Amino acid sequence: MKIMLTNDDGVFAIGIRTLARHLQAAGHEITIVAPDRERSAASHSITLRRDLRMKVLKDNEYSVDGTPVDCVVLATQKILQETPDLVISGINAGQNMGEDVLYSGTVAAALEASLFGYKAIAVSINSYQNQNFDTAAGWMVKLLELGVDTLIPQRGILNINFPNVLPEAIQGIRLTSTGHRRYYNFITLREELEDGFVYRIGGDLPDWEIQKGTDAEAIAENYVSITPLGISLTHGEAFPGILEWLETNSLLQFENG
Repeated sequence: MKIMLTNDDGVFAIGIRTLARHLQAAGHEITIVAPDRERSAASHSITLRRDLRMKVLKDNEYSVDGTPVDCVVLATQKILQETPDLVISGINAGQNMGEDVLYSGTVAAALEASLFGYKAIAVSINSYQNQNFDTAAGWMVKLLELGVDTLIPQRGILNINFPNVLPEAIQGIRLTSTGHRRYYNFITLREELEDGFVYRIGGDLPDWEIQKGTDAEAIAENYVSITPLGISLTHGEAFPGILEWLETNSLLQFENG
């Protein structure tokens, strides 16, 4: 299988390198197009107001001085000579569950690939340090052998999170929905000034609500979490209330004359 790899941790990050090594050992053809440095929490941002620099590192390896989405755009429009069978974004150093998928450059890169019509998977591991990347990479090889790529929804992706454990500690795989988390002490004051202050976003680890059927519950119980994600933002459940309001206020159709 021809697989393009990208991420938001940077082209030399251990996660993407470990995944590439395992996939190549399994016989897959790998092309890496990734940011030249860490671009975590870049979300779906794209660079519009400056030139981007692509650098050839070696055969089938490229770095881009932009966001993860920039990497996908440049790869699909200019770099790749053949259409990939699959785009994998990751392995991210840290979970991408719950609301974090909205901030994640890892998830955004996979979603951007899906917008171009490619099958795409985002892969993350639930730890910010001492990650067992070999566990996640080995499992990804196995999942591909079992045809997980055939389950990717049209105009959507699979978001896969792995618990940070050794392979023998994996309890199984669960189909999940996105959970909910809350960050406390989310900003750190760096310096107080006469006209304001300097601060940094990012603080304590998130506090997860362990709700049944969610990605957070699966990971907490050492299961691999698979969540299908899409790009539809329309909240259909709100339609009835809005329609009733429109009808009540005679806003659905105006009388002319």
